[in-house]
Amino acid sequence: MKLSSKLLKFNEPETLKMAKLGRELRAKGVDVIDLSLGEPDFETPLHIKDALKKAVDDNWSHYSPVAGYPDLREAVCVKLKRDNQLEYVPENIVVSTGAKQSLANAILAIVDDGDEVIIPAPFWVSYSELVKIAGGIPVIVKTSSENKYKITPQQLEATITNKSKLFLFSSPCNPSGSIYSKEELAELVKIFEKYNDLFIISDEIYEYINFIGKHESIAQFSSIKERVVIINGLSKGFAMTGYRLGYLAATVEIARACEKWQGQFTSGTNAVTQKAAVEALLGNLEQSIFMKNEFATRRKRILELINEIPNFSCVEPDGAFYIFPVVKSYFGKTDGESIINNADDLCIYLLHKAHVSTVTGRAFGEPDCIRISFANSMEKIETAMNRIKNSLAKLH
Repeated sequence: MKLSSKLLKFNEPETLKMAKLGRELRAKGVDVIDLSLGEPDFETPLHIKDALKKAVDDNWSHYSPVAGYPDLREAVCVKLKRDNQLEYVPENIVVSTGAKQSLANAILAIVDDGDEVIIPAPFWVSYSELVKIAGGIPVIVKTSSENKYKITPQQLEATITNKSKLFLFSSPCNPSGSIYSKEELAELVKIFEKYNDLFIISDEIYEYINFIGKHESIAQFSSIKERVVIINGLSKGFAMTGYRLGYLAATVEIARACEKWQGQFTSGTNAVTQKAAVEALLGNLEQSIFMKNEFATRRKRILELINEIPNFSCVEPDGAFYIFPVVKSYFGKTDGESIINNADDLCIYLLHKAHVSTVTGRAFGEPDCIRISFANSMEKIETAMNRIKNSLAKLH
């Protein structure tokens, strides 16, 4: 049986792969602690669940408009004005089945075969693969831990060619937790202003999980706003991963192009989820703030625990809920049974020997690191880090 050669162009997300391996071990009775997936361990706020139940009772059970119900698109505009001081109208908004689909829509709407897409590393695992699916060429720019894994204006300009079509980044960043300040974004904007054909996709899905202050969107700079696509959603800030709802904000031309793509793939997003999303975006943010504060407490503790592990070095994350330690000092070591050649091997070793699921940094464009999520209970984080410490101590 010969399947499409397109399947060879991209890889399975490593995050999903590790979660799958963890589930398989757990099904065999192994007590695996999952620190691989980026999924809040909190429950969806009650007022949002109530809105969804009401939508079911009110029979919101039919096909929804491809770009989303008008009241939800308006709610997104209200949110962008309230939180980000950004002016959009409903025609600028497309609602999708998760932020991943919003991202895919935008990339497919912008990128042609052979176009170069500049991606600072480390980056979320699907960025490069979605670019490949669209026929583009990912151009990965390695950043440094000294600069908290953020691209510099000099690096950006040195990477731009006549084939560059798109710059794709996240702030707060998955996996590094780095956040671009307004001043840092302004310096990048000075470069973007020189290249009028270069689009920017700004993934802001971790907006509410910010430990250092106010979120800054690159769309606030009027000189380039027409070329910016904002990606956001409900999964991280509202603990609504399973609801599957994301959205994008862009020019009407880009939004219509995204709507056209979505019309062929999924049509409109789940109707009752959209009604719950209106409540999430317009309701109070008390639970989102509570979750952020809990993540901040866990961040402090997991950094303390990381510092107890020999030969791990780690940049303190400013946002999101991951740590991204450099682990290359363990490469070449063995416990007598397993040899650790790279970060992939180390993650498999920790899964089978420590029974803790993590993700290789190679998937994020930084092969000397692994990603560890602290979107889990404090008890499980402490147990998992102790297991990791003890298992690493057996390597020599």
